[in-house]
Amino acid sequence: MARDVPLGVVIGAQGLKGEVKVKTFTQSPDKLGAYGPLHTKDGKSFRATFLREAKDGAVVALDGVNGRNAAEALKGAELYVPRSALPREDDGEFYHTDLIGLRAEDTEGRAMGTVRALHNFGAGDVIELVRDDGDEVFLPFTREVAQEIDIEGGRIVIAAPEEIEAGGKGNVE
Repeated sequence: MARDVPLGVVIGAQGLKGEVKVKTFTQSPDKLGAYGPLHTKDGKSFRATFLREAKDGAVVALDGVNGRNAAEALKGAELYVPRSALPREDDGEFYHTDLIGLRAEDTEGRAMGTVRALHNFGAGDVIELVRDDGDEVFLPFTREVAQEIDIEGGRIVIAAPEEIEAGGKGNVE
């Protein structure tokens, strides 16, 4: 399924000319404009005409955003590219967005829910599962927890925390 991939979110205006501060989700902030035009969920499209790394991401000039008021109006806007615009990943690699919607199973093949999101709250990646009853489960996204990722098969095998503790494994990325 083709989907848009978020590359960053506008966190505020920078200066008076219309530049925006963007928290980037790319491996390096300078990649924000590398994959073509950016767009928002509501269909606005922008091309990055200037970009410089900054403390929490990048400062970006977007075509059509002229002046501080226009930049401030974008605060909170997520910036996307089509999944097809990103480079093909190597074997064994994936984009976080590819995990969204995978069914989660435990190591015995029992349903655990569906992957809703991956988060990073500052201490490492966390996978969010939503169970059939609507409950949410947050687990560290490590090799010990996410033991198998089968994107083609539409599933991810999750070791329950008690299984990890019983195995005596540490929390290793």
